[in-house]
Amino acid sequence: MVEVREKLSDADRETLQRIDQVARARRASKADDAYEVIREESRIRSRIMDGATVLDRITWERIRRVPVPSDSGVPLIGVLQLLKQDVPAVDWPEGMDVLQVLWCPQEHSELPGQGYYWGPAVEMHYRSAASLAVAQDVPRPVDAVASYVPRPCLLDPVEATDLPEKDELPEDLFGEAEDWADQHGIDYHRTLACLRGWKAGGWPSWHLTDLVPIDCACGARARLFLTMDSGRDPDLNVGRFGELRIFTCSVDASHPIRLNLQ
Repeated sequence: MVEVREKLSDADRETLQRIDQVARARRASKADDAYEVIREESRIRSRIMDGATVLDRITWERIRRVPVPSDSGVPLIGVLQLLKQDVPAVDWPEGMDVLQVLWCPQEHSELPGQGYYWGPAVEMHYRSAASLAVAQDVPRPVDAVASYVPRPCLLDPVEATDLPEKDELPEDLFGEAEDWADQHGIDYHRTLACLRGWKAGGWPSWHLTDLVPIDCACGARARLFLTMDSGRDPDLNVGRFGELRIFTCSVDASHPIRLNLQ
C-alpha cells in the first residue's frame, strides 16, 4: 500500500472551510447538545473526499492508500452467482444474463473509493452464459481469512416485499405504515422492514449506526444492490457477524460500487 495525495480544487477547499465554519458556530450555540451532523453537509464531504479517509488541512490534499501490486496477486474466489431469470428486478446490461460476485478473501482497509471500510475486496462481473466455460482448475486462495471462504451451496431465490425503516421515511409516512401494520397484527420492524439475509435490492438496515448516506463519486445517491449476510448455508462471517452491502449508483450502474458493513 502506498500513500497517494490529491490536491483539492479551490472550490472544494472553500466549500469545506465554509462547512467547518458553520459547524463550529452550530456547536457553539448548542454547547450542551450532542454533536450534530447535517445530512447535506455529510453528502458534500463524502463527494469531496471521494473515498479518501484523511484530509491534510495544511496542504488541502485528500490522502488515500492504494495497493501497488508487486507480484502476480491473490486469486479472487467466487462468492455469489446470480442468473437473470432468477433476479429479473436487477438492471441487467444488454446481452448479459449472469452476474458473478468475487472477492479477495483477505482483510483490506482504505480500498480506493471505499471510506471507513475493512473487509474483503469485492468485484462484480456481468457475463453472458453462452460465453462461459466450466473452470477446469480453480485457483485456491492464498492466506485466506477462513470466514471469507464460503461453503458451496445452491440458491433458492424467492420474491419478497422489503420496506424501509424509519430513517429512510418521512415521519408522517412512517407513522402511517406502522399504524397499518399494527392494525393487521404485524410487527413492522421484524416482518416488513429491512429483511435479513442475502438479498438483491431492498433496503439497508442501519442497526449499528444512524443512517449513513452512501453516495456515488458522481454525487448521486447510491442504492442498495446486494446484501450478503453472515452465517446461514454459505457460513461466512463479515463485519463481526454482520452484513456486507454493495451499493450502486442510481444514475449509472457502471460507476464504481460502494461497500458498507453493518
